[in-house]
Amino acid sequence: MLHLRMITPSARTDEVLAALDFCAGVTNVVVVPGAARQPAGDVVLCDLAREAANEVLGRLKWLEEAGSIAVENVDLALSRVAEEAVEEAPGEPDDAVVWADLTRKVYNDCRITWAYLAFLTIATLLAGIGVLQNSPILIVGAMVLGPEFGAVAAICFGLMHHRGRLVVESLRTLITGFTFAIAITYVCAVVAAWLDWITIANLQINEEVRFIVLPDRWSFLVAMLAGAAGVLSITAGKSASLVGVFISVTTVPAAGYMAVALALRDWGEVSGSVAQLALNIAGMVVAGTATLVLQRKLWPQVGRSSSS
Repeated sequence: MLHLRMITPSARTDEVLAALDFCAGVTNVVVVPGAARQPAGDVVLCDLAREAANEVLGRLKWLEEAGSIAVENVDLALSRVAEEAVEEAPGEPDDAVVWADLTRKVYNDCRITWAYLAFLTIATLLAGIGVLQNSPILIVGAMVLGPEFGAVAAICFGLMHHRGRLVVESLRTLITGFTFAIAITYVCAVVAAWLDWITIANLQINEEVRFIVLPDRWSFLVAMLAGAAGVLSITAGKSASLVGVFISVTTVPAAGYMAVALALRDWGEVSGSVAQLALNIAGMVVAGTATLVLQRKLWPQVGRSSSS
């Protein structure tokens, strides 16, 4: 279930209530006349099935300018009428894509923030250490920590909706983030080499992690599966599944391997890691975009009114 809190001009409250009455899956409607101060108006509260969200938000889109809409997830609803609302709405909750929520997520995730740069840099440093120590455990840890999938999902969303600016912004976030993280890891590797902590021999005895620089058809297939699963986990709100996606793809490990190989001047390993990074991102973008398109075309019951 979702919970909506709306502030509506008093003169148009009946219009809001009519829209809620028309849509299936809406229940627990409450009106508090004149309660809102900024902006001024009436407060309307309701619960609705996730499957009904697109239709409701589409019909009330004018409130974005004339008033306000806030949407919250309801973790637990102990109510017979709530259960009936879910049954009344078409489709299943896990299949429903709330396009307005997805739009907000991808636009947030395409921004370059210090938190994004910090997480990606730490993940790349861990991957570089994992390569030097021949440690698959550190490689997996780096995969989980990497935050890059948000920008990949934003690219997929931008391609589906033909939003060139979003695609360019997301690509810039990916390129800037990986460039920054690789540069920091490279500097650290150069210092470690200068201190004689590491040598090129470290890259010759790392059989456990050499898959990072040996991309093949399976690498692309895994990236495609991960891209599809990642988009599904975001649209369905399954964060636990997204962790599995992070562990599946070797984008961050490839970046860490690249930085270390650059510092040790092993150009063959550099080219392999670059190819792996590009192959993984390409596979996720292709499959992620296709998944979004299929969700929009093949599951019309989730609604399209607020998807653009």
